[in-house]
Amino acid sequence: MVLSLHLKPVLMLDDDQFFELCGINRDLRLERTAQGELIIMAPAGGDSGRRCANFLIELGFWHRRNNLGIVFDSSTGFKLPNGADRSPDAAWVKLERWQALSESQRRKFPPLAPDFVTEIRFPSDALKTLQTKMQEYVDCGVQLGFLIDPETQRVEIYRPGRDAEVLQSPQVLDGEDVLPGARLNLQDVLF
Repeated sequence: MVLSLHLKPVLMLDDDQFFELCGINRDLRLERTAQGELIIMAPAGGDSGRRCANFLIELGFWHRRNNLGIVFDSSTGFKLPNGADRSPDAAWVKLERWQALSESQRRKFPPLAPDFVTEIRFPSDALKTLQTKMQEYVDCGVQLGFLIDPETQRVEIYRPGRDAEVLQSPQVLDGEDVLPGARLNLQDVLF
């Protein structure tokens, strides 16, 4: 279940207040749009959580072999350049970009767009909403994004300056030049 709360003009949360709100409501997944709208999502169900964990394991295996950056799970919020606070299901940031952040920036929602993101569609997610979110990521600087839809067994690949590429039932996804050498097995994510 996803709820949207329009706070403006009654209430305006600054970045610190939003971070605190997320901290005291850990049972919810909270995001904030660039317009200040609060998005409230329930925790993932078992099957959805399993799929996300399996994707993170694949990304983690690649990360351990290459150590080129930092991997993040769905509990990590990112302050995007457009002002939105988003939490992709999986994300990765190049090491030099992560190291360029101050310690205080790393402790809160890092003020950057990850280099790579993944969203896995849960049964309660509207496809159009996730497609819009994926485009927002790319517009903010994400270099590669995967929208994985287990229900239809489709994957949409997002890259800057290109239309989304749609793959039907892929077994493996290539990390291209963003995740060099990554071959992410989707067997336990899509099926």
